[in-house]
Amino acid sequence: MHPKTVLRIISYLLLIICVFMLTAVVVALCYREFAEMRAFLLPVGVTVLAGGLFLFATRSSIRSQPSFKDGFLFVSAGWGMAALLGAMPFYLSGTIPSFCDAYFETISGFTTTGASILTEIQSLPRSILYWRSLTHWLGGMGIVVLTVAILPLLGIGGLQFVKAEAPGPTVDKITPRIAETAKYLWYIYLGMTVIETGLLMFGGMNFLDALTHTFGTVATGGFSTMNTSVAYYNSAYIDWVITFFMVAAGMNFVLHFRLLTGNYQSLFSNTELKAYLAIFVVATLLVAHDLYLQVYQSVADAFRYAAFQVASILTTTGFATADYEKWPNLAQGVLFLMMFIGGCSGSTGGGIKVIRIVALFKQALNEMKYLLHPKGVFPLRLSGQVMGKNVIYAISGFFFLYITILMIVTFLVSLAEIDFVSSLTAALATVGNIGPGFGMVGPTKNYSHFPDAVKWILSFAMLAGRLELYTVLVLFTPTFWRR
Repeated sequence: MHPKTVLRIISYLLLIICVFMLTAVVVALCYREFAEMRAFLLPVGVTVLAGGLFLFATRSSIRSQPSFKDGFLFVSAGWGMAALLGAMPFYLSGTIPSFCDAYFETISGFTTTGASILTEIQSLPRSILYWRSLTHWLGGMGIVVLTVAILPLLGIGGLQFVKAEAPGPTVDKITPRIAETAKYLWYIYLGMTVIETGLLMFGGMNFLDALTHTFGTVATGGFSTMNTSVAYYNSAYIDWVITFFMVAAGMNFVLHFRLLTGNYQSLFSNTELKAYLAIFVVATLLVAHDLYLQVYQSVADAFRYAAFQVASILTTTGFATADYEKWPNLAQGVLFLMMFIGGCSGSTGGGIKVIRIVALFKQALNEMKYLLHPKGVFPLRLSGQVMGKNVIYAISGFFFLYITILMIVTFLVSLAEIDFVSSLTAALATVGNIGPGFGMVGPTKNYSHFPDAVKWILSFAMLAGRLELYTVLVLFTPTFWRR
């Protein structure tokens, strides 16, 4: 492990974030928010000065190919430091006077969780709201992947960082070079951002609101500039546009690339995609059936609200167009189950991921076959490829670890005298990077009433969940620090 190399690359990462933070300075200037402009410029100035000095001091310590340990350390520390820098404008401007709250809001942004401590949003300065949503956009595709796309210019290999940031069953590459893959993914991400922003503006949103809601959609984050989230607009057109892009953002971005290049066969043969769309359709039908006549008097409204909320929870976006805690029990039950699933691997969504759910389900079926035919051979296939036993073991280990972390976080939150439903769904919403839950963290409430100790626990849960547990938890093992 090479700490100086890791710190050097983190310096590059923070400098990149400073560049994006300067766009918030432009927004502040446009809206004549001079106090907020200073709150952005001060951390940018300090970071540029400190980062520049550190890069100069460590110019001889850079390595062409960081190790796996370097990758794990960089990704975990990088996300933590990014949130620390991103929290400064909230704190320095006085928008969020508590640093604990400022960090919670920012780590929620960068991890695309969407959990918030803000009780009043619409009256906040526009530059602050812009930066709050921009943290989603940067965290969605991964500030780490953004760095990977630039690292080759600095003579640094990036595969270890992508593997650490997305340690799922597989790390798909579009091209043989990982940096080129990262660039293509960002081109797709940017294209989706431009298209959705234009469509939302066509539906009546102003440019800044359309842009910030797009940030929250394509990143599956969920921060809105309105107190009542997307429900503020009460527009079927806007609801369906956001629903479509939430579902698209929950897909593997490699599939987007293959779709654009005319490789349709990969979509039709992709097991995870078919399962993902089937879950969305079935869940929407169940919720819509439960809402029709009981809540909404027309089929169109029942489907509109059902599809939006199912997409929002399944993809871990967290937007809301209705208070689903007032919906019938079946609808609430379906949404609760969606909180355990998440989006596809290689997407901006959080959660367990559909591919893991499918693999575990198929393995369970295989185990039943083995009971009937002990000497049989039943390979587990996904998208036509046989999954190795090591992958199945890794998925099983992840699932056990995920449930264990949920139980621990639920227990720790409940120690603050918070009811079980709120404790459980707060754990689910943060580890799964969903945002809203049920009870005290329902769609019309937030996390402001939690004690600071609970907020720090949930902040860690958001970071661990975004980096799929192993990347963060491995740092706490003695083996990691041994030579």
